[in-house]
Amino acid sequence: MAALCLGAVHTASAETVLNVATAGDQNMVDYVKTWLGPKFEAAHPGVKVQVIGTGPGDAGSNKIVEKLTAQQQSGAKNWDIDVAVVHQAAGGQLVEKGLLDKYRHAINTGSMVTAENAKNALGVNVDGYVMPMFLSQTAIAYNSELIKTPPKSYDELVQWSQKNPKAFGYNGIKNGMSGVSFVVGWIYAYGTDAARLSALPYDKSVEKTWGQAFAKLKEFNKNVTFTPGNAGTLDMLSRGEITMGPVWVDMFYSWKDQGKVPPSIKLALISPGMPGQPMYYVVPAHAAQAKLAQAFIALATSPDVQAQGIVKQFNWYPGIDAKYVKEKLDAATWQKLFAEISPDDLAKYGKSFPITPYFDDIKEGYESQVSN
Repeated sequence: MAALCLGAVHTASAETVLNVATAGDQNMVDYVKTWLGPKFEAAHPGVKVQVIGTGPGDAGSNKIVEKLTAQQQSGAKNWDIDVAVVHQAAGGQLVEKGLLDKYRHAINTGSMVTAENAKNALGVNVDGYVMPMFLSQTAIAYNSELIKTPPKSYDELVQWSQKNPKAFGYNGIKNGMSGVSFVVGWIYAYGTDAARLSALPYDKSVEKTWGQAFAKLKEFNKNVTFTPGNAGTLDMLSRGEITMGPVWVDMFYSWKDQGKVPPSIKLALISPGMPGQPMYYVVPAHAAQAKLAQAFIALATSPDVQAQGIVKQFNWYPGIDAKYVKEKLDAATWQKLFAEISPDDLAKYGKSFPITPYFDDIKEGYESQVSN
């Protein structure tokens, strides 16, 4: 746990330190260190924002859960982390363990979030304990020069792939969550719907139709090209080696901005839906700087910061309701983010990932029944 020694920060002046721990890729650390932190410091003279990254994926969030659990067990009056940024599953775990402050009602942006993912984290009631930083969503990217009318559903995609063998590509469930997301969406379409799998209680009997769904997927896979991962799918789309595949929306737009994806590649979100997930801002139950932590999150989730930082810089969907962000963005940026997947489509077809036991069963089922 040496990576989380936040309490050991010593400063020459008597400044107040706000300790922020964030899971996720390096860009999450950079965002706080180079953009959000300096903004907060400018508004709060004498405060220094100290940020540490705990690593990508659920493993990064789990380090924060472990750190706070250890601090709770030690009986420490003040904990080292003031603000944490965690994945959806970890948000639920932290609430269940009694490790968080119920702060959302106390900040002025708390009422700007009505999304279900701000209340329910994979079956756990987190209402009041979390503020979404952003929403990351998967979708189907396709070459619009070759595909004039993209599939609108998994059924249409199956039919399309039969007529266009090897033109659809994804990474299975290895080396990237875009492929995993596609497989989860497949189970939502042909096994059990998202509403059931995203909520407790866990009941293995609901999986009785999955055998047929996996058999159908195994058949579908005969017509696909396997890619090396999230970036690999985008690479192969850009080079014309495939003409369709699942991608992360933010990664897609970032590559487009950098000229690594041609303008002809567009996005569609197919029914009954594909999963995405928010990252949450949380305040530990015994944060040393709880009031400053609330002020930091209020700034981070303000319409201005959500517009300029979350949407414009990183191509993420905003954590607060999009209507509050729209008026802070130029028309071109808004149009780019929602041109192909409208806010309505996102609300209708953007699904949560399943609760952990169902998610594990989906991955195990793929390994044993599809990739064998």
